Amino acid sequence: QFPSAGRLDSNQIAVVIGSALLAVNSDPSVAARVAALRAFNEQVPDEPAIMQRLPYFCPGCPHNTSTRVPEGSRALAGIGCHYMAQWMDRETARYTQMGAEGASWIGQAPFSTRKHVFQNIGDGTYFHSGLLPIRAAVAAGTDITFKILYNDAVAMTGGQPMDGPLTVPMITQQVHAEGVKRVVVVTDEPEKYPTDAGFAPDVSVHHRDELDAVQRELRAIPGTTVLVYDQTCAAEKRRRRKRGTYPDPDRRVFINEAVCEGCGDCGIASNCVAIVPRETAFGRKRAIDQSACNKDYSCVNGFCPSFVSVYGGQVRKRIVAGTAVEAGFEDLPEPAQPAFDGAYGVVITGVGGTGVVTVGALLGMAAHLEGKGCGVLDMIGLAQKGGAVMTHLRLAASPEDITAVRIAPGGADLLLGCDIVVAGGRDALATAEKGATHAVVNTHETMTGDFTRMSDLAFPAASLRRAIASTVGEARATFVDASDLAATLLGDSIGGNLLLLGYAYQRGLVPVGAEAIERAIELNGVAVEMNKHAFLWGRRAAEWPERVAEVAGVHAAGVVEVKGPETLEDMIERRAEDLVAYQNAALADRYRALVDRVRAVERERAKGCSGLAEAVARYYYKLLAYKDEYEVARLYTDPQFAEALERQFTGDYRIEFHLAPPWLAGRGGVDGRPRKRRFGQWMMRVFKMLTRLRGLRGTPFDPFGYSADRRLERQLIRAYEARIDGLMVTLDAQNHAMAVEIASIPEGIRGYGHVKRAHVEAAQEKEAALLQAYGAGHTPSQAA
Repeated sequence: QFPSAGRLDSNQIAVVIGSALLAVNSDPSVAARVAALRAFNEQVPDEPAIMQRLPYFCPGCPHNTSTRVPEGSRALAGIGCHYMAQWMDRETARYTQMGAEGASWIGQAPFSTRKHVFQNIGDGTYFHSGLLPIRAAVAAGTDITFKILYNDAVAMTGGQPMDGPLTVPMITQQVHAEGVKRVVVVTDEPEKYPTDAGFAPDVSVHHRDELDAVQRELRAIPGTTVLVYDQTCAAEKRRRRKRGTYPDPDRRVFINEAVCEGCGDCGIASNCVAIVPRETAFGRKRAIDQSACNKDYSCVNGFCPSFVSVYGGQVRKRIVAGTAVEAGFEDLPEPAQPAFDGAYGVVITGVGGTGVVTVGALLGMAAHLEGKGCGVLDMIGLAQKGGAVMTHLRLAASPEDITAVRIAPGGADLLLGCDIVVAGGRDALATAEKGATHAVVNTHETMTGDFTRMSDLAFPAASLRRAIASTVGEARATFVDASDLAATLLGDSIGGNLLLLGYAYQRGLVPVGAEAIERAIELNGVAVEMNKHAFLWGRRAAEWPERVAEVAGVHAAGVVEVKGPETLEDMIERRAEDLVAYQNAALADRYRALVDRVRAVERERAKGCSGLAEAVARYYYKLLAYKDEYEVARLYTDPQFAEALERQFTGDYRIEFHLAPPWLAGRGGVDGRPRKRRFGQWMMRVFKMLTRLRGLRGTPFDPFGYSADRRLERQLIRAYEARIDGLMVTLDAQNHAMAVEIASIPEGIRGYGHVKRAHVEAAQEKEAALLQAYGAGHTPSQAA
């Protein structure tokens, strides 16, 4: 009667025990209690959360590259951070206990039609017991490639050094002595291994860019082979750089928002969660979260000319809270602390690695300093890798008043949601009870790791807010963008957790004093001044929301600037002006003519319906303003690019472009796709020249216009115009919704080169299905 997976809570156990008691003795009080518990359990939905925050590889993690396998291959998981590849698009399945990696395939291989698998194994596991299955695979003659992931740290449990001495040359010598057929080393720094590095005989060293080709070679070799993938753990790099014990490259990556097409190829190439969405008037683009970036640079391999390397620049911090601002605020009134009725339950939720556990520890220490009782239970698991973290905190007048640390269903007095995704999940909401729990939640939209592969992943902010508010009650739910406030006021969004705590404190929801909390921050000894200021600004935001909003330059209601919706006229004018800059007024007139014609027909034939003219205004422009060589050049010479760099970086920096010019792009790898090359700042002169030549676009004198990509883009424009004209002939209120869907097909056409061509093929398939349904008079839902 208990679920076989996931947690067991006290309510579930109580219902089962109560039901068993009722089966032998019908007691009205027991029956009432069981019914009440069942009713409470049913309030929390059984279906998965609206959005799940699963653990993920850190930005720049070696496993982002090392766990890839060639098309048609399969990998097996093991113990370590690489375990997480199982829920990524990595063709990786199953795991086993430490030291048995690969042993399962020894038994399966004789009975499988699959000839070969890759087996991931961490360096710590290898040193502990992982050599044993390699020896067994050699003895059994099994076709398998062990990928030994040498990361220089036991990262999964906090970054401890490996037990005992172990180097990459030592590994190659050991596995060679065991009799493996072939040993190769793949690394992001092949230059660090000289010819006399001490490798076993016939070991070759390759750059990680050659990983796919190397793996294809290994899987074709009968017997057991070994690939040692050498790249230092990204989290360890970050820690060591802070200590000054690891080189810190003087290079950062920046995305030119105007050039970006939002195709997501950079996320596919890097699998990096430091690539975040940027919502603009022209759709979703990409940006680099500089505070999260660990300087792996694999994102530049995405086939897109929007990536720029910045050398010598420091990230500019946007701090508005200076001495003069501080002087404008008087002393804060002390709020009344909530009274203890037994123990006071606080559930703190957030993202692993952002200091969520620290908030619970600080509150626990503050309670201890005041002579009160406290109990802390942290639930993290793999959550240090960007997954869900939940801390259960019990506070009481004395330690004797705390009978259990874990907060039972409905037992939370305060839900402090440092991340709205985790706060809106089932486990967090199960601890809340309507009318009894207060929720103070950070609304900052931190995407989950799925965004690396799902370019259109929408953040369900409204749904999460509704779930939280309906659980605790509208009057007891407070939402504030603490991360954005912290970034603006303090220069670092990491201060958002303490700012949120200050907000809850000033609302009278924290049963310890401010003096004790600030003393706990001092005792913690990490970023003391920033954390104390974050706590202070959170209190001010709760006490004087309008004044703090004015200082931060954001809207007080949601602590995010709320802009009015763009009207159709605004949308048309914005895009028409851009088309004049793109080429000339004639192109803008062509654009206006089609949009005006659609608008007139929509009013006449689909009365009461809207959306078609908006779709055509948005997507006809998208097709007309295709980003060829002239347009990319124009967008780089636009002053807005230099201004964006200045907003992001400070110092005497230089830039470098990553481009694949049609006549210069080399081709490499087994896919034969063009590879980007680096170009210095002198390319700005070339961009200026190309910008002046954009009048050649589409003429017989256009040297770029004869390429397959340019011909395709012009054909898409003509096809769209014909398609819209055809829709206008039969448009009415019944088929209007499907007409809007057909007119919006270009939304999925993004990217450059082969990336764009793949999107065009998918869009054409979708369009063909919709057109068939449109002709048959079906609705969009029927067509789907």
